[in-house]
Amino acid sequence: MARAFVYNNGVLAGILEKRGPDDYLFTYEKDYLADAGMPSISLTLPRSEGSHHSTVLFPFFAGLLAEGINKDIQCRLLKIDEEDDFSRLLKTAGSDTIGAITVKEIPA
Repeated sequence: MARAFVYNNGVLAGILEKRGPDDYLFTYEKDYLADAGMPSISLTLPRSEGSHHSTVLFPFFAGLLAEGINKDIQCRLLKIDEEDDFSRLLKTAGSDTIGAITVKEIPA
């Protein structure tokens, strides 16, 4: 199982997990939910005490990934399988993303 911290403007918002080939989970952190001023990270991932489940990488997170030639370059330089979107997210969305969200791998 691979896991990552998800930050919103540097504030820990939740944890993203890949539990299997078709099993993804996103859960908001309790401290993040306790602050009524903190927004949902996405309209498709509303603030909730329960977990969000998906059989594919959530489209919101897939939207953070590079495409086209930039994807090719990242995968070649970082030695990432082009079809492994979760690994691409962990290796490329830790800083300098478009928008407020960053994703940082939790070491196993």
